Amino acid sequence: MPSVLIVDDEPNIRRMVGALLAGEGYDVRDAADGHAGIAAALAHEPDVALLDLMMPGGVDGLGVLERLRETYPDLPVVMMSGRAGLSDAVRATKLGAFTFLEKPLTPEGTLLALGAALELRQARRATRALREDLGLGGEMVGASPAIQRVRELIARVAPSDARVLVTGESGTGKELVAAAIHVASPRRERPFIRVNCAAIPRDLVESEMFGHERGAFTGATDRRIGRFELAHTGTLFMDEVGDLGAEAQAKLLRALEAREIERVGGGRSIKVDVRIVSATNKDLARAVADGSFREDLLFRLNVLPIHLPPLRERPDDVPLLVRHFSALHRARTGRPAPAWGDDALALLVRHRWPGNVRELANIVERLAILHAGEPVTAAHVRQVLAIDRGTPSDGVPTSLPDPSDLGTSLNDALDAYERTLIVRALAVAQGNVAEAARRLQTDRPNLYRRMKRLGIQ
Repeated sequence: MPSVLIVDDEPNIRRMVGALLAGEGYDVRDAADGHAGIAAALAHEPDVALLDLMMPGGVDGLGVLERLRETYPDLPVVMMSGRAGLSDAVRATKLGAFTFLEKPLTPEGTLLALGAALELRQARRATRALREDLGLGGEMVGASPAIQRVRELIARVAPSDARVLVTGESGTGKELVAAAIHVASPRRERPFIRVNCAAIPRDLVESEMFGHERGAFTGATDRRIGRFELAHTGTLFMDEVGDLGAEAQAKLLRALEAREIERVGGGRSIKVDVRIVSATNKDLARAVADGSFREDLLFRLNVLPIHLPPLRERPDDVPLLVRHFSALHRARTGRPAPAWGDDALALLVRHRWPGNVRELANIVERLAILHAGEPVTAAHVRQVLAIDRGTPSDGVPTSLPDPSDLGTSLNDALDAYERTLIVRALAVAQGNVAEAARRLQTDRPNLYRRMKRLGIQ
């Protein structure tokens, strides 16, 4: 359960707010002054702090805030006071306070502020994880001219606030480019929020992006803070932006133009300061030509384009990536890394990698698990690639039956083989239907129809 530290010199505040939060499932601890609050936080880092501005004892709320921000930069702190002036609120904000609550507190306002603060906490943790995913040295992996050009582009565009559109095939690492832009930007200490546009049901896009008020629609039992608000002062990464429907495109365009959003069911506009980084594996120029994507939205998203080359166009980077993913697996699991033979690396370099870097990462992890601390040979690589692709080295599918052994109708045999191919593609794509469709060289609606016909969930 999330933990909350309440620091206030008024016993009634600590008791009433503590009871409210405990009833909502929070793990509550409290302190009666600034020194005790700092000591409690150092003893056990809370997920969020609720801090009174004016307290006796030599260390007031601003002093505690400053110390907490130094010790726990990702800790959201909610300030509260009944006598604060504008200058106090401004100073608290500059010191990093998440928001300011006026006393007397209301249950709704307190719970809303803490809920939003916890979402920010999760976003900051995700940002830190993404920084680690960039590599052991904090940079994108690769020494080929193609990846060097991408790295140079990132260094040029990151310091600005201009919108960036990252293009490239699925699995090339577009999310890492977006994270690298954020980490190299002046917004690096602010939230990095991700949203997969292809994964949001069309009737929930507006709620997901802009949030909603309680009772705005059936099922909206609580207020929800949208991705734009969560990314305020930071970066919003919109992956698979080419999959947005026409209505969602129009609403996104209005938000970008006005730099403000309105929650579903809300009656007021909310200003947002967000840097937008988008990504897609679609040809948006072609989508504009066929009418499935708005040209004016493309203009606003594509201020600074960055194209990620597929892995097959930078084979020299494969050995570096293999050792990188192997080191990450060792750091994550503590198991010894395998020894990669030259023949094994040569075979990996020659592979076409239709799933790009994501597919390579999966193969390396599989080999690292199967051969921890042991040599990896070309035979090991060939066997794993054959299983992954469903074919041996000669390219003949392993699951094609001998016609003399069928014992069933042609339609049933074809359905069984089709089911095998689809299930295998879904497994390799880790359940991502769009990626499985790309591997099977078909479109997603057609794959969904085939899955429904074959009873594949």
